[in-house]
Amino acid sequence: MELTSKYVNTYIDTRGVVEERLSFTQAVVKGLAPGGGLFVPKVIPRFSLDDLISLSSLSYAGKAATIFKAFGVDLPAQTIDGCMEDAYGLASANFSVPEVTPVKRLDTNTYILELFCGPTLAFKDLALQCMPRFFSASIDALRAQGAPEAKEDFLILVATSGDTGKAALEGFANREHTSIIVYYPHGGVSDLQQAQMLASEGNNVQVYGLHGNFDDCQTAVKQVFSDEAFAQELAAAHKLRFSSANSINWGRLLPQVVYYVNAYLQMVASGAVQAGEPIDVCVPTGNFGNILAAYYAAEMGTPIERLLCASNVNRVLTDFINTGVYDITDRSFVTTPSPSMDILVSSNLERQLFELNGRNPELVCQWMRALGEEKRFTVDKQTFKALRGRFSADWVSIDESLETIREVYDACNYLLDPHTAVGYKVAQRLSGSNPVLIAATAHWCKFGGDVYRGLAGIKAHEALPKELAQLSGFALNRYIAENYQYAGEVPWRMAELESREQRFGEVCNTDASAVKESIVSFLQA
Repeated sequence: MELTSKYVNTYIDTRGVVEERLSFTQAVVKGLAPGGGLFVPKVIPRFSLDDLISLSSLSYAGKAATIFKAFGVDLPAQTIDGCMEDAYGLASANFSVPEVTPVKRLDTNTYILELFCGPTLAFKDLALQCMPRFFSASIDALRAQGAPEAKEDFLILVATSGDTGKAALEGFANREHTSIIVYYPHGGVSDLQQAQMLASEGNNVQVYGLHGNFDDCQTAVKQVFSDEAFAQELAAAHKLRFSSANSINWGRLLPQVVYYVNAYLQMVASGAVQAGEPIDVCVPTGNFGNILAAYYAAEMGTPIERLLCASNVNRVLTDFINTGVYDITDRSFVTTPSPSMDILVSSNLERQLFELNGRNPELVCQWMRALGEEKRFTVDKQTFKALRGRFSADWVSIDESLETIREVYDACNYLLDPHTAVGYKVAQRLSGSNPVLIAATAHWCKFGGDVYRGLAGIKAHEALPKELAQLSGFALNRYIAENYQYAGEVPWRMAELESREQRFGEVCNTDASAVKESIVSFLQA
């Protein structure tokens, strides 16, 4: 395979509304397709095993650039190379280790893919150090072509369950052509996740808490996206268009494909597998973007055999994969120690269904309509068979996830965050003969209170000991690092956050009207 940027891929949407096939740059700046569908590439490139192994000699930035070129990104090769070097290169200092996403062996057949070495200590950094750079480059390219969709600047709206918000704020801060507003469920993220967002720097950023849970936030933001009258008002008054940095944007998803390809190459280099031998990948997920990236990596030719979907008590994805029925009619939203997975309406599942049903947009429209109107849908037998052929799924209770933190610490001298603990337990249950790679989605220090509960055998609903309950999240992290061997030091990025000013603090109602009011207030400030 000749891997160049000369080939230009086109993009279609999952609901078949967009008749014109768009380029990568157009899809990225639009974010969400008209009609609510999501953009996917018309062609998924295929790497032979030799193609894949040939990437081993490249840096992480080099691998990422090569994969983007193979996907037919319509930007000059030097622009792609520059964006990747700026995001992932050693000189950028965005990531704390040269490997960017190191793979660590836990036991004979279990490996951890550490995705938390970036500036906000969560896997979202891998996409959100890359995507904003390509967003700005895409606007420049489209303006040079006189494209009407790039005449105005862009307002990025983000609904976050915790980690996406800070990663997006970090990536878009002071970025050309863009401003960004992040909405998070007030009381529904960890104390340190909230502190990270509220201390964000940049003259083009804003953060609002919303009453309600993440699904409420995501629904309100989507409603604003689909309000054409408000969009026209925004364009007329402020010369701005809406776009998204959530994983509904293909520009967020494609960078995530890279780290699964890179992980496999690391496992080959270490001797964990022979080139061509398959692995399984286990991903703790709620919005389905991270595991979908592993699916696309497999479709490209990476020898990933099974995809193991790990859910917490909000187990709608596990139930769907095991039954073919997506049903939230009587399902209660539960706040857990793994807040990034506290999601009942999984946005990226739509892309996966489109891929598994033979890319039939009519079926996707039918299912999404049923979900909106009846809060449930059932896939056809053929799609369910395809789903079960690639995916297995299980879920973990809250207390069991905390117990797993202690279990792995005692057995492997390794400290998991609550999300990765869910992934580890599910991987244990579902593992077969293949080596299992578990996506470690966040650093333990972002969830110090619950990590300590796990280590000390304290149930989730029980209070911390009085002397620890009085500590700030920062002080508790230091206590864990000092008192538990192998816990490691608290990363400097988290440690220095303690002295940072909290710039934001406003909390709004969770409905489209309140979100629109907050947008107007931000733009008039």
